[in-house]
Amino acid sequence: MRKALIVWGGWDGHQPKEVGEIFAAVLREENFEVTVSDTLDAFKDAELMAQLDLIVPVWTMGEISQEQLRPLLNTVQAGCGIAGCHGGMGDSFRNEVDYQYMVGGQWVAHPGNDGVRYDVNMVDAADPLTQGIGDFEVSSEQYYMHVDPAIKVHATTSFGDVKMPVVWTKTWGQGRVYYNTLGHQANIVEMPQTKELMRRGFLWAARS
Repeated sequence: MRKALIVWGGWDGHQPKEVGEIFAAVLREENFEVTVSDTLDAFKDAELMAQLDLIVPVWTMGEISQEQLRPLLNTVQAGCGIAGCHGGMGDSFRNEVDYQYMVGGQWVAHPGNDGVRYDVNMVDAADPLTQGIGDFEVSSEQYYMHVDPAIKVHATTSFGDVKMPVVWTKTWGQGRVYYNTLGHQANIVEMPQTKELMRRGFLWAARS
């Protein structure tokens, strides 16, 4: 049985506890043994970290100490996967550039704020991470990201002529990294398309 750690907290507006509960249920359905924590000190638990196959951060903004951050970065670099969404992974720890380097991007704006209606477009209909999902519309925050050119983009949205990544993957050392900009609150995470994208992302990123 593979082991996953969900760490939730930070800004309450993104409903981190509720989102963490949704993700825990998805992972348990996929036969993961799931540990859920509401403290970043979970990353300091060397015995726990050594056993993990997947880390799911759900922590918007906030601050992280080097004693918490270094084990996280090192664990992923050594082969544990990491997967998350929206501000819970793409707008965490704004002062920590090494964390942003691992994630592959950082949130910088959501023009129009919550409630913007926009399309999410799959890049490759045959991609196992997106196959059969199809393009869809969402009413939520549309994230404008600064992104690493090394990422592989699986879904996009449009800001005028700019194609902005929505779903991407990359590697960090031996670890796989999956990120999805959707998921402002639990209702968006519960959308069938978002939930399925995250399920596939968890399975892809987890150490096999």
